[in-house]
Amino acid sequence: MGIPWDDGVVIQQGKDANEPCIVTVNCPDKAGLGCDLCRIILEFGLRITRADISTDGRWCYIVYWVLPHPASVKVDWESLKTRLLSACPSCLFSYCFNQLSTSPSPPPIYLLKVWCVDKKGLLHDINEILCNLELIIQRVKAMPTPDGRVLEMLFITDGMELLHTKKRQDHVSEFLMDALGERCISSELQLAGPEYGHLQGFSSLPPAFAEELFSSELLDKVSLHPLSQDMKTLKTPTVTVDNSLSPVHTLLQIQCVDQKGLCYDIMRISKDSDIKVAFGRFSSSVEGFRNIDLFVQQNDGKKIIDLDSQKTLCSCLKEEMLHPLRVIIVSRGPDTELLVANPVELSGKGRPRVFYDVTLALKALGICIFSAEVVRHSTQERQWEVYRFLLEENRNFPLTRSQTRSQIVDKVRRTLMGW
Repeated sequence: MGIPWDDGVVIQQGKDANEPCIVTVNCPDKAGLGCDLCRIILEFGLRITRADISTDGRWCYIVYWVLPHPASVKVDWESLKTRLLSACPSCLFSYCFNQLSTSPSPPPIYLLKVWCVDKKGLLHDINEILCNLELIIQRVKAMPTPDGRVLEMLFITDGMELLHTKKRQDHVSEFLMDALGERCISSELQLAGPEYGHLQGFSSLPPAFAEELFSSELLDKVSLHPLSQDMKTLKTPTVTVDNSLSPVHTLLQIQCVDQKGLCYDIMRISKDSDIKVAFGRFSSSVEGFRNIDLFVQQNDGKKIIDLDSQKTLCSCLKEEMLHPLRVIIVSRGPDTELLVANPVELSGKGRPRVFYDVTLALKALGICIFSAEVVRHSTQERQWEVYRFLLEENRNFPLTRSQTRSQIVDKVRRTLMGW
């Protein structure tokens, strides 16, 4: 017998907007569960300010303290609970079945056409609405007209996997029209034809762009867009390996700069490296820094003794905490393109809310987006998700100036990292 299924996830609201909500997960364990839970929490626009993890490999007890980030984000807590429950193994199935990994087929792509009065930041406003509906943008093309209107063609997938139902489609259309108000003239939603299946495929990047995005040595001297001074002086993460404190676990002690998605990044690396976290504590941020203690084992249940394995894991953790996302601006003929890349999990899932954060940053700068798409790119080490934004020229913000480009990159980086 297991615990009542509805008690597998319990959410306790904070007393006020500044007090974190407490999310407790109490369910059977499975490989990579911590990563999956952190990913869902990040997808809902929440920042994990603190976390405690405990598992014996069969049953886990995890507590997250979370806050909306930015504070204006509206969270559907019931929907969050449903999504977290969906990631938890059922109490009715045996442990061995929970360890099986599956490779789900890509979700169907839908075409959403929105005819609107054109205004700066419109794409971000639409994206924010779609995020609230748990819809994910795969590609966008804007078709402006001389009379101040624009047709936004958005290719989307559904996180709830219900968009094939009329009820879900009607709800999306009504919610979108109501949220946009007078700016929205009309909207239309339909299943995209098979000719759009390539939107979830791979794309080749020019070698110079790929080298800048995916270089394993991210030295400021070879960067097309140098970091601002305060980002240059960020403290390099430290990772210490200790095998003396536990007879069966290796202790990883991590100190790094606090940033959005930090818990997700660390748990993603653990999952993809076949490292099991038995006990863990993500302490609250102190003066912008986080201390993290993780008692871990290899997939075979043994400590990490091999020095090369320790070095590889530490190097991977340091790199991902310092550069979890890559951002550059390039010229594509007469056009200007913003490229943002993030690693893809071995399961095939990309990082949540990248599109949201980038469009938020560009809206704050008053820069319009002509088109955007999400593609995959493979290197020798891993697979990447690459967001490509074709930017519109702005008289007040000339995109050909190097100072302007550095300002855009800096703003996008900061928004993505939650600084």
